[in-house]
Amino acid sequence: MERNWCASVVAAIAAAFSLFHLWTSYAGTLPTMQQAYTHLGFALVLIFLTRPFVAEGSKARTLLRWSIDSLLILGSVAISAYAVINFLEISRRGAGDPTAVGVWLGVLAVVLVIDATRRIVGWALPILAILFLIYGFVGPYMPGALGHRGYDLERIASTLYLTTSGLAGTPLQVSATYVAIFIIFAGFLDTSGAGKFFIDWSYAGLGWMRGGPAKVAVVGSAMMGTISGSAVANVVATGTFTIPVMKRAGLRPAFAGAVEAAASSGGQIMPPVMGAAAFIMVEFLGAPYSEIMTAAIFPGILYFLAVLTMVDFEVAKAGIKGLPRSELPSAWGIFKGGWHLLAPLVLLVYLLVVIEYTPVTSAFYGIVAVLAVSFLRGATRMYPNRIWTALRASGTGMLEVAAACACAGIIIGILMLTGLATRLSSIMIDLAGGSLFVLMIITMIISLILGMGLPTSAVYIILATLVVPAMVEMGVNPLAAHMFVFYFGVLANVTPPVAIAAYAGAGLAGANATTTGVIAFKLALAGFLLPYIWVYNPALLLQGTPFVIALAVVTSLVGIIALAAAVQGYLLGGPANWLQRLLLGGGALALIKPGILTDLIGFGLIAVALLLWWIWRPAPQTPQAASASE
Repeated sequence: MERNWCASVVAAIAAAFSLFHLWTSYAGTLPTMQQAYTHLGFALVLIFLTRPFVAEGSKARTLLRWSIDSLLILGSVAISAYAVINFLEISRRGAGDPTAVGVWLGVLAVVLVIDATRRIVGWALPILAILFLIYGFVGPYMPGALGHRGYDLERIASTLYLTTSGLAGTPLQVSATYVAIFIIFAGFLDTSGAGKFFIDWSYAGLGWMRGGPAKVAVVGSAMMGTISGSAVANVVATGTFTIPVMKRAGLRPAFAGAVEAAASSGGQIMPPVMGAAAFIMVEFLGAPYSEIMTAAIFPGILYFLAVLTMVDFEVAKAGIKGLPRSELPSAWGIFKGGWHLLAPLVLLVYLLVVIEYTPVTSAFYGIVAVLAVSFLRGATRMYPNRIWTALRASGTGMLEVAAACACAGIIIGILMLTGLATRLSSIMIDLAGGSLFVLMIITMIISLILGMGLPTSAVYIILATLVVPAMVEMGVNPLAAHMFVFYFGVLANVTPPVAIAAYAGAGLAGANATTTGVIAFKLALAGFLLPYIWVYNPALLLQGTPFVIALAVVTSLVGIIALAAAVQGYLLGGPANWLQRLLLGGGALALIKPGILTDLIGFGLIAVALLLWWIWRPAPQTPQAASASE
């Protein structure tokens, strides 16, 4: 009875959370601090309701849980209400003249955000935030460029709580506007049946191919990625169907889980919706979302082609065939039954790119379109019960991003307060010895390490503040630099030892998590070339003339296929030896940097590998020779 009561309360608050964002997306967002702290208040209350302090069991444990969590819920309401009601007074006073109430509520707000983030994201980001808080106090004792004059509790608490440079900074502002409404859009689209349509359509169209079920997972995840910005959510949504089918087709469980993890991680870089970090990039770059979405088209497509190539070579080596066409449903029949669910996505792209509406307005009309087109088919109609489900799921779907963005605001607030943000560029450049390539390697490693414990949005926020200015100072195109850290933050989902998307896939496949993570990393490895290519040649992000863009796409495609062949040891229908793999890998690396010389070297090495394979290829056996060998 108690659990049913609690679930009903959670559902009601989550639905109200979604309705608040629907209302502000239509009527106009509230002033910055009001919008941010209303969003944060809803998120904190829901986190403390759904992620208990201790697991319930005995009466004593249940009493302890509700005693503590009730106080935290009241505190969450207090910090939100104070900021929303007094935002004008707060703006007038600023951090330099805070009230005593404001200071102590600021301390409470920081504690609540850290604890909420710990509950829903894990310990990594809260520990990082705590380290930066300590840094704010101990500046006078820090060596060299890390030193600063140090700040007291009052200044730190007021800066983080009473300004838009801390908790209510850019990350939470983006979460409270762009991210929230797109999560609601994805929730409505998925509830209408679009996710199932994408999977069924992919299955019908690709199931007959070599390793068809694995390719269905890749293509289906790419299509799901257009409405889902979460790697783990994508794994769960599509993997529930694709992983059992892959296992029935003969793929071992760890490989099936890895395919789904590698494919689902790419959903965060697949336009038009992408992941939360893409919307945060809008604020960091000051560029329209349509520009970022357009720049991500080729990287997204090439990533999935890289994964498809790796999967194809693997299933070819294993001799796994496709499913008989007689066992597959009609692709045309499935399309006829669900084509209308593509209309909201088409409308979204049209509003963003052609009409150039804001992302918030475009997503709102996209939600209206979902409701309208759903009534064209009985199976997809959004009746009140489905609308309630979408509102509830969307509200709970915002929690991780909201908590991570607020906690990242603590880090950014301290960086700005201490002045470290302005000194980091020179520190990073000195650390890299003035070499852009070394700086990129360092950045990639940091991205992957941070991404093992942090959500992609948090990784991006931290590195966009710490590292991107150094890359830009060394001459990198700003969009290319931001996309670089965003991309590797995504790939951290399949990078061992903590490959969170692979863990989700392993759970669904009933496989060993470590093995699944290693295979997922291997499948995504060819995609690791792409960020280096667009840093050296932004044409891959559609920055340049049509000829330059086409050349960048061709060299990238050849490079990722060559690297896939080198990693998998498979080429043109047969195994590749160590020399051929070495030539293919070298050719792929040479194609990273644009230029006639490096391109000629890259294509030349790949051509030599192909020639050697042709010379040394095993002779096909005739039926007579085959029977004789038997």
